[in-house]
Amino acid sequence: MKNVLILANGQMAKHFVQWVGSSRIDYNHYYITYNKDELEASSTFVENITYLNIDPTSYMRVRNVMEDKNFTTVFIVIEDRKEAEYAYKNVRMIRSKTLIVFVSMWDDLSVEDDNVKIINVNEVMAANLYEKLPNVPLIAKNIGLGQGEIMEIFVPFGSSFAYRHVGAISHKKWKIVAFYRQEKQMFVTNTTMLKPNDRLIVVGNPLVLEEVYKKVNRRQGVFPEPFGRHLYLLISMKQKKEEILTQINEAIFLSNKLKKTKLYIRLINANNFDLINEIRGLQTNEIQVLVTYNNRKIPDDIDADIGKYEIGLFLLDRKHFFNKRYNKVLTAYKRPIFLFGEKSIYTIKKVLILMGEESDMESLSVSAFDFSDSLSLKLNLCNYSPDGDFQDAGRVIEHYESLARLYNFQINIEQKKVNPIRELLSHEDVLHIIPFGDEIKKFTLFQLLSTKLNTHILSIKKHPQLLIPVNT
Repeated sequence: MKNVLILANGQMAKHFVQWVGSSRIDYNHYYITYNKDELEASSTFVENITYLNIDPTSYMRVRNVMEDKNFTTVFIVIEDRKEAEYAYKNVRMIRSKTLIVFVSMWDDLSVEDDNVKIINVNEVMAANLYEKLPNVPLIAKNIGLGQGEIMEIFVPFGSSFAYRHVGAISHKKWKIVAFYRQEKQMFVTNTTMLKPNDRLIVVGNPLVLEEVYKKVNRRQGVFPEPFGRHLYLLISMKQKKEEILTQINEAIFLSNKLKKTKLYIRLINANNFDLINEIRGLQTNEIQVLVTYNNRKIPDDIDADIGKYEIGLFLLDRKHFFNKRYNKVLTAYKRPIFLFGEKSIYTIKKVLILMGEESDMESLSVSAFDFSDSLSLKLNLCNYSPDGDFQDAGRVIEHYESLARLYNFQINIEQKKVNPIRELLSHEDVLHIIPFGDEIKKFTLFQLLSTKLNTHILSIKKHPQLLIPVNT
């Protein structure tokens, strides 16, 4: 047990002593100078506190106390400046190396002493007031380095992090370790879904956490966040030249529409060197071309690219998605996947989402609004039912209408008694957004015989499709 001496008087000292007395985990013994009136006002009586009815500025009285015990730390919490300075000088005459914590209310107080820590009350108060301002992150100051490497972040309604599983969020030099929901502390797993009003406890590089804070609180123009930042186009040089150039041009179009994104083009099965050089001619600060000459290295190159370039969206030809080798590699990263369609992205006028499970609809909702807004596309939420059963759609519709008001973005709600696949095929200039769950990760052509609607939608080559992860 360590001995701590507190030379104190005044209102601040009273509150400090009450805090000391309320500690539930404390292996220190405190010796506190107090006059009778202040002692009665504090009402703090515990076994590890001894009160000393002495003048904290009296050299003789303080020396008698300090010679009788070995004190590791001395606190000076005195409201009168002259008395506080006398107390400091007395302690230094008695013990020249003992650590002193000097509470100061005076900005011009300066002490040349390596073993003194001055706590400026005005600075502490200003810092606490600053943290109460809106849109200011709350950081831990008294644990760790106190430099912002531990932070609390509030998830507002409409955040790109809301209704997102933790495992689907890109973590690089930071991590969510816990969160608070409805005044309860909870620990996270990859399957934990974040919700509006959650308070996240995050740790990591302070500069990275500042960016994370901004991303959590931004509501528009951030897709493909929070999955990552940039776009990744996988091109096989075995494809026809016309197909390759068409997909590259559509990828550049998407990259230009999605704010602050770069496009990384990974060429595999490299055998046409003239075409490779032609594609390399497209490189700019926002477009980078990467080439894999050894096919055995394709999975390793993709894996290295994902982390190095903060990839948030894959752009794939359908053949790659249905290829078992590439499907297994790419779906494991839990990133959105854009599948090219027979219809060009340039001609698309609206985004279409088929009504599904409530949790899936919530999870992809923010990304759907953000993507539609970035590309200036209309957004349609469609409840197509062969038997006309629309009873369970109310909460999903309410959720989307709330987001529409938040984004100031119009959404069209359709409810029709029709066959979903036939109705989809009747559309022309649309893009499908599909929840990207476990059944799609394990997708094979044989699953087209399944009763799962999303697996049938994948068979539609006519329209481009955006697969958004909804669970892990």
